[in-house]
Amino acid sequence: MSFFETVLAVLKQDERFFTADGELLRNAVYESAMKMDSNLLKLLYQNETTRARFFTDVDGISVFDKVGFGWVINNREFLPDSYTRYKNKIGLTNGNGDYISTSNDVELVFPYKDCVLEGGQTREDQKRSEIFYNEMLAPDEVNRLLYPKVLTNAKRYTADGIAAVDSITDTDNFIIKGNNLLVLASLLKTFEGKIRCIYIDPPFNTGSDSFNYNDKFTRSTWLTFMKNRLSLARRLLTNDGNIFIHIDINQSHYLKVLADEVFGEENFVEEIIWAYGSPSGGRAATPKPVNIHDYILHYSKNYSSRKQNRVYVPYSEKYIKDWFKYSDEDGRLYQRRQRGKDENGSAIWVKQYLDESKGVPLSTVWSDIQQVYADPRAYKEGNTADVEVIKEFSGGQKPEALIKRIFEMTTDDGDIVLDFHLGTGTSIATAHKMGLRYIGVEQLDSQITIILERMTKVIGGETAGISKTLNWQGGGSFVYCELAKLNQKYIDDIQMATTDSDIVTIWNEILQTGFISCKINPSEIDMTSNEFFDLSLDDKKRFLMELLDKNQLYVNYCDMEDETFAVPEEDKAFTNSFYGEM
Repeated sequence: MSFFETVLAVLKQDERFFTADGELLRNAVYESAMKMDSNLLKLLYQNETTRARFFTDVDGISVFDKVGFGWVINNREFLPDSYTRYKNKIGLTNGNGDYISTSNDVELVFPYKDCVLEGGQTREDQKRSEIFYNEMLAPDEVNRLLYPKVLTNAKRYTADGIAAVDSITDTDNFIIKGNNLLVLASLLKTFEGKIRCIYIDPPFNTGSDSFNYNDKFTRSTWLTFMKNRLSLARRLLTNDGNIFIHIDINQSHYLKVLADEVFGEENFVEEIIWAYGSPSGGRAATPKPVNIHDYILHYSKNYSSRKQNRVYVPYSEKYIKDWFKYSDEDGRLYQRRQRGKDENGSAIWVKQYLDESKGVPLSTVWSDIQQVYADPRAYKEGNTADVEVIKEFSGGQKPEALIKRIFEMTTDDGDIVLDFHLGTGTSIATAHKMGLRYIGVEQLDSQITIILERMTKVIGGETAGISKTLNWQGGGSFVYCELAKLNQKYIDDIQMATTDSDIVTIWNEILQTGFISCKINPSEIDMTSNEFFDLSLDDKKRFLMELLDKNQLYVNYCDMEDETFAVPEEDKAFTNSFYGEM
C-alpha cells in the first residue's frame, strides 16, 4: 500500500470526511487538521506510517505537523496524475485527464525546499535534467531512493598491489564511487553517529565548477542540493563531531543560513577566512578589489561537547627576526616577555625561548597556506609536487596543509573522517598520512582515475604535500567499491549515444528490464513514428531519461537476493559484510 493509500485508509475511519458516494471532503479534513481536531489526530497517531510522517517527538511529547499534513491533503496525488507519451505529450494531467500544459486554470506549485534533489554528476561533456522528489508529497519515492544500495567491484589496494575483497575490517578505509546522496544514505546503516570530522568542498554554483556537476543551478536548486546532503551528513557525525564546508563568496551567506537550519544556529562554531593568494598577476586585471579568499563554515553536531584541539601556527621568519632577537650563551634565540610587576612596581621580564614556543594561537584568518594549482595528469606522470603551476588545469586544488590543519583541530589518531565531494582526493591523501580512517565519495570516472592513482602513490611513500612534514614513508591500505548500477547504466548509455539507432536500442533494452517510471504507459510509446524522429538527438535523450524509474538508478540492498538483478555472489558477500550482516 502506497503512502497516499495509507492516508486515505486512515481517513475513511471517520465518516465526516467522505460523502455518501465515497468522495473525499478535502476541506473538511484540512479544517479539522488546522483546528487540531482530537479525533483526527488520534486516527493519524494510531497508524504507524502516518504517526512516523506527521508527528515529531519533543522530550517525550508527540507534536503534530499540521502544515505538513495540509500539504499532503491538498496534493494532486489524490487525483489520477500520470505521465504519458513523449516530449510535449509527457506531462501531468488534471482531474479531467487534460494535460496541464494545455490548461489555463491549473497551476503547478513545486516547493524545492521540501524536495530531495538526486543531483547526479555526469560525463564531462554531457548534462541531464535534475530529479526532484517532494518529501511530503512523494515519501514512498524518497524512501526507495534512499534505501541502502548494493556494492560491487570491491578491491583492496595495498603496497603489494590490488586484490579482490569480499569482506571488510574495523580499520578499513573506503573510496566509494556513486552518487553522493545515495552513498550518504547507504552509509547510515553502518556509520551513523561514527564520523568524527567531515570536510567538503562542494560545487560553488558558479557555472564553471571544475568537476562538472550539471548546469549551473538556480540558487534554490543549489540550496536544495546542499540541504539534502547536509541533513544526512549531520546524522553521520558523532555527538562531538564537526563539519567544515568550503565555499566561496557567491553562495556563502545563503549557505550560512541553510546550515544554521540544518545544524542549529547554536552549533555554529566559526567562519574561517582562507586567504589563498595575493592580488598579483592576472588577479589584478579588474578595477574592483581583488578577491583572494574563500570561506570555510565550521559547525558542530553539539557545540558544548564538540571535539576541539588547540592548534598553533608556526612563527614566520619575519616574526622570528623581529621578536626573537636575543640569544644566550648557547646560541638559543629568545624574546623578552613581561610577566607582571614585582613588589616595587618594576616590570618582570622573562625569557621565552624559540625552541620551546608552540607558535601563534590559531585565528579564524588563515593566510599562511597558499592555493595549489596542479595538472591532474601530473599524477600519471609521477610529478606530484603540489607547488607546481600548470596553466592547462583551471581548477585550484586545496593543499594538503589546509586539510591537515582542519583534521588537527577536530580529530585524534584513528578517528573516521569523511569527504563526499572528493574531487582529486586531497582530503583522503591527507587523512591517510595522518593515520586517520577515511571514507571518500566520488562519482565521475575521470576523478576516480586520478584518485586511485594518487592514493596508490601515497601508499608507495610519495613525497608531495605534507609528506615531508610528517616524515611519511608509505604503507596502509584502502578498499575501493562502487554502487551497483541498475538504471544508472542506461543513463550512462544514453549520455554516450550518438545516433537515433543507439536510442532505439537502449529503449528496447530498457523495455526488457521493466524498470520504467510507473507514470509511463510503454504501449503509448512509438519510437518508429515520424513524430519521434522529428525530435533532435538531445530531445530524444531527454525523453528517454524521463522514462526511467529514477528510484532504480542503483540496486537496493533489500532487493539483492532477487534473481532479476543478478547480483554476483562475491558482491553479495562484500555488501553483507559492509552492512554488518555476516
